Order: sequence, then C-alpha cells, then structure tokens
Amino acid sequence: MTPTEFLEFSVNAGFVMVVVAVALGFLRLAIGPSLPDRVVALDLMTIAIVSFCALAAVQASDPAFLDVALALALVGFLATVALARFAERQRLRRENKETPTDEEGAP
Repeated sequence: MTPTEFLEFSVNAGFVMVVVAVALGFLRLAIGPSLPDRVVALDLMTIAIVSFCALAAVQASDPAFLDVALALALVGFLATVALARFAERQRLRRENKETPTDEEGAP
C-alpha cells in the first residue's frame, strides 16, 4: 500500500466515523432526557463537523476548509457556553422556588 493510498483510506475511514458520531449525537440530542445531555450532544456534533471540515481540507488539499473549521469551532464554543449558562440559571431559578422565603414562613 502506497502512502497516497493509505492517506485516502484513512480519510475515507475518518469520514465514516464522523458521520457515525454525528448520527449518534443527533440521537442523543433528540431523546435527551435532560438539558445537559442535549448540550453535550450538540457540542459533540459541533466537534464532529469541525473534524469533517478538517478531513475535507486534507482530501481536497485546500486549506480554505480549515478556516471554516476554525470559525465553526469558535461558534460552537460560544453556543456551548451560552447553553451552559442558560442551564445554570434555570437550575438556580428552580432551587429558589423550592426554598421557602421569609414571607412564606421560613424558620
């Protein structure tokens, strides 16, 4: 097997693995059951799509795909931080509703 054939085989195998990872991430995103599960699944899918862009750059010998991968990674990071902050605020609101206030007769 020549190095070129090995690279082609590796890139194709990588594409298959990335597609499987995106499919499994989408399944976890769809069935949940909780918001943190969905956030992690969305982050997994973002990372897999960034990997897809990197593999496309290797296959096409075009570094422009790496710029796309970098931009997508930055957007994915910001989305994950925003969703994590949303989940934390939601948890804090839920905890504040469960604890009685002084007006409700707290000890």
